Amino acid sequence: MFDIHFGFFYHIDVKGFLHLANVEAYGMENRIKEYREKNDLSQGELAELCNVSRQTINAIENNKYDPSLQLAFELARNLQVTIEDIFLYSENGGKKNG
Repeated sequence: MFDIHFGFFYHIDVKGFLHLANVEAYGMENRIKEYREKNDLSQGELAELCNVSRQTINAIENNKYDPSLQLAFELARNLQVTIEDIFLYSENGGKKNG
């Protein structure tokens, strides 16, 4: 089941975990790498702060994995920004104009 709230798409998996839904399919982008670098953090350091693996951070940064809502909040908290700052919805499906 999908729900739209403040421009974000969410779904609940079979275990009852809430996830941001398919980032690329819905024109979602993230700015995690940008804010991670502004905070002078490596992927490994951010992963440790969020209690996940470095590979998870890498996959999220490269839009290969959609974080759970809990992890999205952890990322925002540890990067000292809001979820809206790091996850952006694009009306044109993520395609660049021009």
